[in-house]
Amino acid sequence: MTQTTLLERALIEEATKKSGLIWVQGGPRAARPVWHVWLDGAAVLVGDGPGEQPLPELADGGQASVTVRSKDKGGRLLTWRAAVSEVAPGTEAWEAAVAELKGKRLNAPDSEHLTARWAKDCRVVRLTPTGTVEPLPDSSLAEPPAATPATTREPVPAALPKLLFGLGRRKARKPE
Repeated sequence: MTQTTLLERALIEEATKKSGLIWVQGGPRAARPVWHVWLDGAAVLVGDGPGEQPLPELADGGQASVTVRSKDKGGRLLTWRAAVSEVAPGTEAWEAAVAELKGKRLNAPDSEHLTARWAKDCRVVRLTPTGTVEPLPDSSLAEPPAATPATTREPVPAALPKLLFGLGRRKARKPE
């Protein structure tokens, strides 16, 4: 293993650990934001069940692209390639993954039966870095908003900022 690969792995691990949200693309559709935990050198996700996050198209044995954002600024830090593997319920790896995921799951409707529901209805997926960090794009990759019949209100009346922020009022000075 070369020094560059070790540095890339360290960068992938630290950035992914610190980011509570990653963007994952597994198929032809756009990347999807998902919450995760970092466990034993891989990002672990749970979803595709009732009350859980929808996962992107992740085929067992396939590849995925993971984009990590900055926790403080929210901008793209890096994008890395991952090998996808589905963790089978009841295995030792599944028990370890679910224990970590359960601790990070916010607002679970049934926290006492959460692991049983995940075993029955959800997928637990492991994204293991392949060591490939993709170069950052030259453009923003922003897309125009989807067409919608929604409209905005009329322009703000000119006097409103003065009323709200008191910009037009001056305090009377006491004579000295």
